[in-house]
Parts: sequence; C-alpha cells; structure tokens
Amino acid sequence: MITDDSKVSLGFDNKAYPAGTHMCLIYNNEAERRKIITKFLEGGLKTGEKVAYFIDTISPMDAQAWLDEMNIALPQKNLDTAFTTAEAQKTYCPDNTFIPDRMLATLREFYDQSVEQGYPHCRVSGEMGWALRNLPGSGRLMEYESLVNVVVTTHPVTAVCQYDANRFDGATILKCLEVHPYMIVHGQVLHNPYYITPEEFPGTV
Repeated sequence: MITDDSKVSLGFDNKAYPAGTHMCLIYNNEAERRKIITKFLEGGLKTGEKVAYFIDTISPMDAQAWLDEMNIALPQKNLDTAFTTAEAQKTYCPDNTFIPDRMLATLREFYDQSVEQGYPHCRVSGEMGWALRNLPGSGRLMEYESLVNVVVTTHPVTAVCQYDANRFDGATILKCLEVHPYMIVHGQVLHNPYYITPEEFPGTV
C-alpha cells in the first residue's frame, strides 16, 4: 500500500508521486530541460533526500556553477553524501563498457546507502547522451531501462532519464517510451500509453 510517507514531490508540479517513480524527459528545448531538472534536484534537496546527478553535456564543476546560478541552495552539512554530481559515462560505463547488471547494482547500492545514511528517500537524474558514442554494450541501454522498473519495486530510487530528441533517432525515442512508465511533458508527469512491462519487453527475460 502506498502511504503519504512513501510519496515524494518532484519539485516541478504540485502533485506527490510514489518514491521509485521512473520517468523519461524527452526534450528539444534546453531551457525547458534545465528548468525541469533544476526543480527536480531542488525538490529532493528541500525534503532532505539523497540526490545524485549524472552529467553528460557539461562537467560536474560546471553543473555546480549552473545550480548556483539557478539559486539552488545546496545543503551545508553532509554535502558529499546528500548531493553528488558525476560524469554520466564514468557512472554508466566505468571501464568504457556498459553492462546493465552492473549499473542496476549501482542503483541498488545508491538506495541502500541512502537508507544507511538516514535519508527518507533518494533520487537521481541521468543525461543519456553517452549512449551515442558507440561504447561496447550501449546497444543494451533499453534493456537496462526496462529492468530499472524491476529494481525500483524493491529499491525505490526516483529517477528521471534525459533524452535529447535532437540527438537520438526516432526509433530510439520510441523504445525509450516503451521502457518508462511515466513521461514528463511540458513540466507535467503523464502515464505513458506506450509503456511495455519488463515481462513483455524483448530481451529482458
């Protein structure tokens, strides 16, 4: 049963969603993307969550400067555990190879750390442009995305996966929709009618 304690504010709308909600943000407007992601990160920080951002388009240092420009108040205590930024490619592909099970284990570990450190919830957002560099295993990205929906049932990490519609082709965008139960459209979270469960999605069973 979902209780109020198991729901979180995403920061960019006025509704509460179950912790572990897995969403895609497919965008072609950089200003809109930054506004949504800024509010998503800030929403977690305001309620004391453990927050991580996996960055592909800029460096972690530049991301910190961006958040400062957006007047995001970073926690003064335990900053190293409460909020972390990391390069997306190094996070998803630590040896320049993408292995879905390894990244799924990283998500589980992130959740377990949040519990051990006393955080009420945790959230992440990842920029997925690294998958366009033809790294070994990157063709399994959608398999991974589908299996995230299994992981969050036991390790409820609230997640926003970012896909630039100007860079990913139409076929990949369609697959992206098939593996995310929720999508963000103009700052609103919508149930995704294209979603296919992990049991139905090819390659995950």
